[in-house]
Amino acid sequence: MTEKTGTFVVTHAESESAVVRDVETAQVHTLASNPGLEIHDVLEATVAPDPPLEVTWQVVEVGGRRRVDLVDSDLEPTQHAKELAADAAVGDLVTEPRAGTGEIHVLSLPESEVESAARDVLEDEETVCRAARLEAVRVEVRRSADAGILSIRYLPD
Repeated sequence: MTEKTGTFVVTHAESESAVVRDVETAQVHTLASNPGLEIHDVLEATVAPDPPLEVTWQVVEVGGRRRVDLVDSDLEPTQHAKELAADAAVGDLVTEPRAGTGEIHVLSLPESEVESAARDVLEDEETVCRAARLEAVRVEVRRSADAGILSIRYLPD
């Protein structure tokens, strides 16, 4: 095994160890120690096998560290998100880059499924991994059950 450099999301953290996931390959690495990491931290780092057995990994260099905050907003989707949803069939996902950094995802859903879909997005590890790939530090989930719209905003700050 060799060193790997990339972007990693912390998916599990205890005082003595942590688990990180490479956001590009989805490969999971169990760290032999926890250098102060918390769940949802994003590391631009290099990891290497931990000697002598090389069954766990260690962080050998950190180029950057940030945290992804998941926000369950009580705000309605923006007018733009509503316009994107208006052109989508129920069940369709519309994605659009934000001006600058980030992305907006809009789902058109049956009214009865909006709340559970919002919970799923907020609890899904892939939401944080996507935010890391998009260089976002905040994921804001907005919804309108009456209109059947779920908006996920991947924001740089």
